This record gives sequence, structure tokens and C-alpha cells, in this order.
Amino acid sequence: MRIITGEYKGRRLETPKDNSVRPTSDKVKEAIFSIIAFDVAESVCVDLFAGTGNLGLEALSRGAKRCYFGDKSRESIALVRRNVNSCGAQEKSIILLGEYQKVLSSLKEQADLFFLDPPYRKGLMIDCIEKIAQGGLLRQNGLIVAEHSKDEVLPDIISGFSKLKERKYGTIIISIYS
Repeated sequence: MRIITGEYKGRRLETPKDNSVRPTSDKVKEAIFSIIAFDVAESVCVDLFAGTGNLGLEALSRGAKRCYFGDKSRESIALVRRNVNSCGAQEKSIILLGEYQKVLSSLKEQADLFFLDPPYRKGLMIDCIEKIAQGGLLRQNGLIVAEHSKDEVLPDIISGFSKLKERKYGTIIISIYS
């Protein structure tokens, strides 16, 4: 797993030694960033369920001004911290340990981009998007990038957010909401 382009281009990211985390593949990550390319520069991002920090670090590499990384796993947070340090992105990164509800309530500002990649088949995605809406956490014209299993069908509208695009990559679907 590597950073595809930008300031940290080519940096290899540390991955977990087991299968406890399912990092977004480079192919899917490249597809995500080709869809949202014009929305990244100077944005505030949230990489929720961060795992390795892969998506947030790619956004920082492409010009995002700040990224909040959140995960409930201490091991994942330690991994994110090592990857942030490896990229030299400490000043642009805020790393938060906790369940997604706690992380969302800890945000100090609205975000332009949310990357959501919760564990599959746990029913967390819709609740997470609803919490973002309830907290008024997405800036006007912001985007939610939801990565989910093809088995999980997301509705066209969730708490006032409309699905703009949906792309399938093998067993993974990327749904973009605004």
C-alpha cells in the first residue's frame, strides 16, 4: 500500500500484520480520488474508521489542509500515528481514539470530506451518516465517500444527503453523498 500522488507520493504505508483491518486497495483508492479530485485541495477531511490512515494521508498528500483520523482500535491508532509520522504529516493530522460517535462529537469544525469505511455487514454506515447530519458536521457542498460491500445497499437519500454517484469495484462499492 502506497501514497499514489502528491507531496507524499510513493511513500509505503505500514499495514497490519493480521486481517483485523481491511485497508482500501490502491485500485479503489485511485478510483475514489479520481472522482473527488477537485474537492480535495484546502479541504478539511475526516478519515473515520481510519485503520491505517490510508485515505486521509492520500488526501493530505493531494493538498488537504487538515485530516482528523478516528478509530476505536488502539492498534489501528498506533498504526495511523506511525504512518502519519512516516509521511511527516503530524502538523496537519489530528488523531482521535474512540468509537465513531465519540470521534464525531470531538470534531472542532465542519469537514469538507468524510471517508467512511466501517467494518462491513455491521450496519454502521447509515447510523454514521445520520450522526454526521445531526451534528451538522459536513460543510455546505461537502462530500461523504462511503466504501461498503456490494451486499450492503445504501438508499439514495440518508438524512437529507443525496447519493451523487455509485461505482462498483469487484466486491466493493463506493457511494458518494452530498
